[in-house]
Amino acid sequence: MARRRQLYEGKAKVLFEGPEPGTLVQYFKDDATAFNNQKKDVITGKGVLNNRMSEYLMERVGQIGIPTHFIKRLNMREQLVREVEIIPLEVVVRNVAAGQISQRLGIAEGTQLPRSIVEYYLKADELGDPLLAEEHVTAFGWATPQELDEILSYALRINDFLTGLFLGIGLKLIDFKLEFGRYWEEEEMRIVLADELSPDNMRLWDAQTDEKMDKDRFRRDMGGVREAYQEVARRLGILPEEVQAEAAAEMGQAPKSVH
Repeated sequence: MARRRQLYEGKAKVLFEGPEPGTLVQYFKDDATAFNNQKKDVITGKGVLNNRMSEYLMERVGQIGIPTHFIKRLNMREQLVREVEIIPLEVVVRNVAAGQISQRLGIAEGTQLPRSIVEYYLKADELGDPLLAEEHVTAFGWATPQELDEILSYALRINDFLTGLFLGIGLKLIDFKLEFGRYWEEEEMRIVLADELSPDNMRLWDAQTDEKMDKDRFRRDMGGVREAYQEVARRLGILPEEVQAEAAAEMGQAPKSVH
C-alpha cells in the first residue's frame, strides 16, 4: 500500500495514518530492544513473524469475546488497526516466576505461582516503567475503577484462553504483557485490547524441556531468537511452507527451527 504519514514510532512498531478515519496502519520492525531500550539489535525477519503471530492471536482472542483494535493484516509487515486512546498502563499477567518478580521477591525462576498474578506498570520508559498499585492508577486518573475492573477481567480471560492454547502446542505461558485502549463507537466508550500479542511481549517455555522460546533469548544473549519465534509460529500452524518460504526470502536465508 502507499506509504502514509507517520504518526508514531516505538521500539518495535511504527504507526501510520490509516486509509479511513479512525484507523491506523501498524508496521512491525525487526528492531529488538531490552532493558528500557538500553540493549538494541536488529533481528532480520522478526517483524514478519510477529505480524503473523499477532494477527492469529488477536483473532483467536476476539473469538472468545475480547474486543481488540485489530482489523486485518495488510501484508507481511503491516496490519490495519482501530485508532484508540492508549491507557498508559502495562498490564502483566504472571503464572510462573520469571524476570522481575523473581528478582524483586527472591522467588526462584520457574516456580509455579499460587495463582495467576496481575500487575500494573506505568508506561514511562524515562522512569523505568514503575510498578503501580491499583490506588495509584485510580488516584492519578490513568484509569477509572470501572475501567480497571474491566481490564482485570479481560486480562484473566485472555490468560485462561492463551494458557490452554499454548499448552495444546507444547508451550507453557509463563507471563505476558498487555496494553489496552479506549475506543469510541457511536458515543459509547469501550475498552479494547491494543498493541500486539507475540513472543516479544510474553514468555513461552517448551513444556517438556523449559527451553525459552521468547525475547529472553535476546535479553540473555542466548542466540537463536529468530529460530525460536519461527518454531512458535510453526507450532501455532501459521507458518505453512509457502509462507515460511516468503519469510525466508525476505530474511535472506532458509528457514530453520529450534528443538
